[in-house]
Amino acid sequence: MKKIVFAAIGFLCLSATQAQQRPHYTQYILNNYILNPALSGIENYTDLKLSARDQWIGFEGKPQTFYLSVHAPIGKKDYKTSATSYNVPGENPRGTNYWQNYTASEAHHGIGFSMVNDITGNYNVFTADVSYAYHLGLSPTVNLAAGFSGGISKVNYNRAKSTPAVYGDPGIGSNGNILYKTRPDLNAGLWLYSGDYFIGLSAQQIIPQKVAFVNDSLGLKLLPHLFGTAGYRFLLNDDVNMIPSVMVKGTSGAPTQVDFNIKFQYLDLLWLGGGYRFGNGYSGMLGVNVGNTFNVGYAYDYTTTAIGTASRGTHEIVIGFLLGNRYDDSCPRNVW
Repeated sequence: MKKIVFAAIGFLCLSATQAQQRPHYTQYILNNYILNPALSGIENYTDLKLSARDQWIGFEGKPQTFYLSVHAPIGKKDYKTSATSYNVPGENPRGTNYWQNYTASEAHHGIGFSMVNDITGNYNVFTADVSYAYHLGLSPTVNLAAGFSGGISKVNYNRAKSTPAVYGDPGIGSNGNILYKTRPDLNAGLWLYSGDYFIGLSAQQIIPQKVAFVNDSLGLKLLPHLFGTAGYRFLLNDDVNMIPSVMVKGTSGAPTQVDFNIKFQYLDLLWLGGGYRFGNGYSGMLGVNVGNTFNVGYAYDYTTTAIGTASRGTHEIVIGFLLGNRYDDSCPRNVW
C-alpha cells in the first residue's frame, strides 16, 4: 500500500492543470474538508473549524481569507478514526497498537457546511456551500468517500478602491461603490483513507461562469479548480508520528501550485511542521490539542518572490472545536 501512496504523490506532483482564483491554505493538513467535500462526516463528532489568513503583510491589496466549516457524520456507530483524527479512550492514537487493530468504518453518511470570504485588491469573493458524502469500506482497513457540495458564490467589486481611470470604466458601471454578482457554486471530490494514509482528488468551482457587472469589458471568468492531496503517517516511535503530505492545485491559464508539508506530532497533544511551496517560499507551523475538545494551529509563510521585498510574511490561524466528541469524558482536559 505504501507504493500506491507514493505513486499517488508522484502523480500529483506531475499533474499540471493551472489556476489561482481559490485561496491558499498553508495548514490544509488540519482541515482537508475545506478543499474536498468527500470528508463530510469522516470523524465521530461534529468538526467545527474557524480560520483567518492574512497574506503578504504590508503589501497594498494583500489577500485576506476567512472561513468557517462544520461537518458531522450520520449513522456512524464505530469509534474508528483516520490518519488525522484525535484520541481514543485508553489508547495512544499514534502508537503501534492503534495501527495493528485499525479497521475500516462501517458505511455511513456525512453532511457539512462552509463559508469562505476571500478578499484580494478590489475583489471580494464570498462562497457558501452545503455538502454531502457517503463513506464505504473497500477492505477491512480502507475506506472510500465520495461527496459533493453546492451553494452560491457572490463576487463583489469595490469601485472606491479603483484609480480614477478604472473608476469610470463602463465595464464596471457607474452606480454605487460596491458592485456584485451572485452565481451558483458546485464542488465534488473523492477521498481514499485508512489509519495511516489518505489520497484525495477534488474539483471546486466546477461550473465555468462569466462575471460582468455591466458588459463584457471587465472579462472576469470563474474557472474550475482541481486539488490533489496525499499523505502518509510514519511511526517514528510510540510517541512521535511524522506525516509528510503534498497538495497540488491548478486550473487553466495559471501556473500549477505544488505544496509539500511535513508534520511531526507528539502523542495527541502538540505538533510542529514546515512546508515548501514551489517557486514561492517556505512555511512553518505549530499547534496544540487541548482536552480533546479544542485545538489551534498557527502558520507563518515567508515568500522568496519579489513580493517578499515589500511584505512581512503571511500569518494563518486555524481554530477547531470537537463538538459532541464521544471521547470527551474519558480524555484529559488539561494536556500539560
